[in-house]
Amino acid sequence: MSGEGLLILLIVGVIAGWLAGQIVEGTGLGLIGDLVIGVAGAFIGGLLLPQLGVHLGTGTLGAILNATIGAALLLFLIRLVRGGGGWRSRFGGHFGRRW
Repeated sequence: MSGEGLLILLIVGVIAGWLAGQIVEGTGLGLIGDLVIGVAGAFIGGLLLPQLGVHLGTGTLGAILNATIGAALLLFLIRLVRGGGGWRSRFGGHFGRRW
């Protein structure tokens, strides 16, 4: 990978990680955390979205959208596993409760 390609990957990763952190509330991870989540999200989005028939286009904007969707999915799954307030906390704890 060239130096320019690595720089673009880092920029896309940081932007996608930050955007995903804004979408999935309460998951601010800082610059390095956003970078890691964004790059991992790019791989997840690159594998998952074409399998679902979703094509967001080419270029940097398409890469950012793809990585953001993958990163948001990753953050959502992390919140579910860690118990960091999924659907229950949004509905005041009444969602899914048996009366």
